[in-house]
Amino acid sequence: MVQYTAPGPDGVLIVDKPTGITSHDVVTRVRRILRTRRIGHVGTLDPLATGVLPLVVGRATRLASLLSLGDKIYHAVFRLGISTDTYDVTGKIVSPKTPKKKHQKLTREIVEATSMNFVGTFKQLPPPYSAKKIGGVRAYKLARRLEPFLPKAVEVTVKEFQIEKLTTDHIVCRVICAPGFYVRSLANDLGQALGCGACLDTLRREQSGPFILSEASSIDRLEKNKDHSSRHLIPMARLLPNLPSVVVTEGGVRRAKHGNTINSEHFKITPEKTPAAALRDRVKLYDDSGNLIAIAEKIATGILHPRIVLV
Repeated sequence: MVQYTAPGPDGVLIVDKPTGITSHDVVTRVRRILRTRRIGHVGTLDPLATGVLPLVVGRATRLASLLSLGDKIYHAVFRLGISTDTYDVTGKIVSPKTPKKKHQKLTREIVEATSMNFVGTFKQLPPPYSAKKIGGVRAYKLARRLEPFLPKAVEVTVKEFQIEKLTTDHIVCRVICAPGFYVRSLANDLGQALGCGACLDTLRREQSGPFILSEASSIDRLEKNKDHSSRHLIPMARLLPNLPSVVVTEGGVRRAKHGNTINSEHFKITPEKTPAAALRDRVKLYDDSGNLIAIAEKIATGILHPRIVLV
């Protein structure tokens, strides 16, 4: 039985998720490695997918909603000529109603022209086998029960959809998108648009918000070096680098800890030398020692209200 420490480490651990396991499986294994229960993941990856899976640890779990807002970058391979009920190669094949091997006559020009229909902001149907809730029940549970249901189309944004390579049976591509986008649905929808059917073959997430693959650690590496695994954590003070920050006085720290509003008289230093009037909607509050103590919201010029207290 694993003995968990209390309190545990704080920060973000970027894991290079292997294929064949769920995001929850990764969390379970890392809980044993770091010996703490307080861990969650930011942005689910399907079992088929690999790559960047940020884990929020300790007090960083309170920042999960903010850390999930950044764009995602995926490298994907679509298999042509096959459609499945899960929109990927792990599902049951649904024969496309198109001439056999029609996909082998596709040209790169046709694929690139069609791909442009999937750039920008548009409505997308989530895959039937997804974590989206239908009447309070996960869609994949309804699909496994063979219960009829219709997922609701949601607005998604794709900033870039680059076709890197076309073979007789595959499309290799890179996608930059906002959160909430399903690359599996993209594979299925592109296959339908091309008239030959397609499904997701492989998927690797290269970036999730500010978290990149080069900073990720494998599960195996973490398990082999359990005693030093916490060294791979991105500390709290380095999170959310795009938000402006303010160092507050001791009195400001006390007020922030209790969720009380603070104003410019409690501002000790604005590291970016930003006037209080120019601070954006969300602001990071630090104490004298460089510890991140809260995420505050600007409610008026020079007045901040702590919304997420971290101490």
